[in-house]
Amino acid sequence: MKFNVPHEIKTIAKTLAGAGHQAYLVGGCVRDLLRGTVHGELVEPKDWDIATDAVPEEVQGLFADSVYENEFGTVLVKLGPLINADKRTDKRGYIGVNQHANRRESAPLKAVEVTTFRKDIGYTDKRHPDEVVFAKTIEEDLARRDFTVNAMAFNLNPKHEARNPKQIRNSNLSNSKRIGLGNSNLDIVSNFEFRISNFTLVDPYGGVADIKSKIIRAVGDPSRRFEEDALRLIRAVRFAVELGFSARGGPASGWEIEKATAEAVRRHAGLLEAIAKERIRDEFLKMMMAPRAAEGVVMLEDLGLLRFIMPELRDGIGCAQNKHHHYTVFDHNVRALNYAVEKKYSLAVRLASLLHDVGKPRAKRGEGPNATFHGHEVAGARMAARALDRLRVPKELAEEVIHLIRYHMFYYNVDEVSAAGVRRFLARVGPEHVDNLLKVREADRIGSDVPKAFPYKLRHLLFMIEKVKHDPIHPKMLAVRGEDVMRLLGIPPGPRVGHILAVLLEEVMDEPKRNTKKHLEPRVAELGKLDDRGLEALARKARERAEEFETDVEEEMKKRHYVR
Repeated sequence: MKFNVPHEIKTIAKTLAGAGHQAYLVGGCVRDLLRGTVHGELVEPKDWDIATDAVPEEVQGLFADSVYENEFGTVLVKLGPLINADKRTDKRGYIGVNQHANRRESAPLKAVEVTTFRKDIGYTDKRHPDEVVFAKTIEEDLARRDFTVNAMAFNLNPKHEARNPKQIRNSNLSNSKRIGLGNSNLDIVSNFEFRISNFTLVDPYGGVADIKSKIIRAVGDPSRRFEEDALRLIRAVRFAVELGFSARGGPASGWEIEKATAEAVRRHAGLLEAIAKERIRDEFLKMMMAPRAAEGVVMLEDLGLLRFIMPELRDGIGCAQNKHHHYTVFDHNVRALNYAVEKKYSLAVRLASLLHDVGKPRAKRGEGPNATFHGHEVAGARMAARALDRLRVPKELAEEVIHLIRYHMFYYNVDEVSAAGVRRFLARVGPEHVDNLLKVREADRIGSDVPKAFPYKLRHLLFMIEKVKHDPIHPKMLAVRGEDVMRLLGIPPGPRVGHILAVLLEEVMDEPKRNTKKHLEPRVAELGKLDDRGLEALARKARERAEEFETDVEEEMKKRHYVR
């Protein structure tokens, strides 16, 4: 089996070898290359990382354009433009990309991390090693890693052969002469090293066997691994739901967490309290983009982790709904997320789908088939805001998710809502959010076991939106602006200007033909005669009406359909 290792990686390895140093591919790229081979899928590694016995100063001496600004022995080697296509390296030490090289259609690498073999000593804070010591062998480096599928390395320099297998303990590999690997085989060099193509695979902890069995297993003692870095508790779940998905798409395969590792996760779940929220956020959001994200949420709860990540979701466990829902609130939210994942919707839609009904348990009134959840979308938006803020989710993403949750309960029925009602709907939710709002509605419906994700009435809503999309729904779309109001009335900037514009907007949303200077300027003069209290009351009434989908009929419709 031949792996398509980028030319840049080979060149870096060759440069290191030329100076008498070892070079190994490590981490996720090795895992992805092997799982792609084992399971017959195309898996494109996201990152290409190299480990070496060269210390950072030696690496920098070999690569002129490199950066070393950390205490973990990682040098960032930058890959500049190709100057000499034959030698592949220019006079300054830049490594380039041959545009005619035989490689997959993908973006050229811009930089590669080259890290010195290291041993991590002590993890007092359950997050970072107390001390980093450079090691001499790749085996020492692999011993500090989290899971077996991440504790393998490809020797990029065939001159460096296998070391004494007695250096490694706890190897669970077969002693047979060959081990199956998809449609190819690996030649065993020692009891923990294999040769594939021109590379030697170092696998001291049985990563290949676990890839074949689709198992996430901690390296060595799982309790020790999690006590070293508690973020590994979430990473175990994330890898379980993320791996097995090919770059071509298609169904995800069912990876599982090995029993002893899972039990250790449960025992040490409380260690997450020591982890920075930003690190938890990053792992959780990666999991949300995984092909089995919904299963990941269930797994987080089963392993006792969810209460330290998003406890708001746990309120819905065992919380029954009404006659319009077959599932508990928690199960419904998870099913909604699963639909959003299957449709490959954005992160914002996935988060909103998972959290859209998070406010239901607190808003619930009554039990049985006629239970109601009045205002749960408002309560849910507030709860989601707290949860996302606690996880330090970026402001722009959080605001979109909160907005989608707040307005996911819009009601629309053909012949019951007028064009003016649709304009108010657009003014309230924002035209830019309509597409994602409808996606959340789809997820909500499928999560309720409704057969059609996008029924006729939602298609009709899209038709109406298309029909009124050029009508005024925002003060900036009025034929008169704030400066016109000040000029006509001879008043300075202030609340009166905003109140007048609010009244004008409400009137033209009822009748867009009124949006002309000929009509609005005399109306400004009339409104200008009102005192402050009268104008403020009129503006408040206009804004309240703008918050409705349609006056008179909305409340009655919501009551009738249990959707308040």
